[in-house]
Amino acid sequence: MPDHRQHDNVSKLTSSIPSQLAPAGTRTTAQADQYTKGSLSRDQLSPSPFTQFHTWFTHARESGVHQPETVCFSTSHLPSGRVSSRYVYLKELDEKGFVIYSNWEHSRKADDVRSNPYASLAFWWGDVERQVRVEGPVERLSERESQAYYDLRARGSRIGAWASEQSRVLREEEGGREVLERRVRDVEKRFEGKEDIPVPEFWGGLRVVPEMVEFWQGRESRLHDRFKYLRDGKEGEWKVERSSP
Repeated sequence: MPDHRQHDNVSKLTSSIPSQLAPAGTRTTAQADQYTKGSLSRDQLSPSPFTQFHTWFTHARESGVHQPETVCFSTSHLPSGRVSSRYVYLKELDEKGFVIYSNWEHSRKADDVRSNPYASLAFWWGDVERQVRVEGPVERLSERESQAYYDLRARGSRIGAWASEQSRVLREEEGGREVLERRVRDVEKRFEGKEDIPVPEFWGGLRVVPEMVEFWQGRESRLHDRFKYLRDGKEGEWKVERSSP
């Protein structure tokens, strides 16, 4: 005979879950918040997406957006096509692209970009109702460039870059967190009394070289303003298109 007690237990667990999930922020209805803080037109845009990003980033920072350099970095692995995302910090913007720093040997994103050297970035600045998306190929920075940034990091962060095999499993039966702490102590001992610590060969900068940059300004009734910068095949030249919301 079927075990009705098991069915009853499942029913109790699921009875409190609504049939439709419609997050509504601070509202008490299912309607989404309206975006009313700005608009965006073609004549407001710079010819360069880099200049436009700098303008928007500066505005976000001056408007009190918390850590506007926080960005969702997404990659995919081939041939599976599986996508993974994580939040990182944008550390540099130069004439070539957007630069982040991380471990490029052990991490999931390292595996992804080895098989598929393309990535996307997504910034969300809720306080000013804006987002920016970036898509394009990636390239590693040179050791010299990575060392220049690495030298600016706090000592603990430089030690941590050597000690952490990012994303590798720390098995509890082998000590869990203590395994990491032991590696940190070993690296500290290795560089004891030394201020100049070399950047690990597996760690450094990665630049996303944009082929597309989209600027999105929230508007009422979900009729947002969206403009895409697309490389037109010529060096340093961009085509700008308005997209439907």
